[in-house]
Amino acid sequence: MVHRRFLAGLVLLVALVTACGEPKDSSRGDRAPEAWAGEVCTALTPWRSRINDLTVQAQQQMNVARTADQAKTGLVGLLSGAESASEEARGKIVAAGVPDASNGRQVATEFADALRRTRDAYANAKGSVTALPTADAKGFYAEVQKAFGQLETEYKAASVDPTKVNSAELKKAFDAVPACR
Repeated sequence: MVHRRFLAGLVLLVALVTACGEPKDSSRGDRAPEAWAGEVCTALTPWRSRINDLTVQAQQQMNVARTADQAKTGLVGLLSGAESASEEARGKIVAAGVPDASNGRQVATEFADALRRTRDAYANAKGSVTALPTADAKGFYAEVQKAFGQLETEYKAASVDPTKVNSAELKKAFDAVPACR
């Protein structure tokens, strides 16, 4: 079925985690690097799990969906849940503050911005899928594939990899903190 092909792309999308931008400043914050890294990883781990859970749930719904309307309902639920989970993780990253490390402010901003862009990518995809007519199932699934292709593009562009931050202190902290392993 057509909807199974884009679900395979969705699984790939969930597996993607990130690339890092260039540092723009060297400002330092007031949080110990290990404490900050621990909070970041503690925020990202349940976020990833929630995205995975939503994907599994959507796959299950798609497997039993008999109509494009049913598929649409499941996909909108997935995208809405992913949007909410991303915003929740972003809020936790912001609440973690700024690490006392070289480029600490920039790294903290990059992580929060990455989750904002990820949230927005899910919101854009949700809006696209929500607006799709379902009378022509084949056309619906073709447009869903386009929406998820755009989501994947936006998702890749939004990401930040904790192992590639431009701060020796934070690289060490991410390696040392158990929650980040």
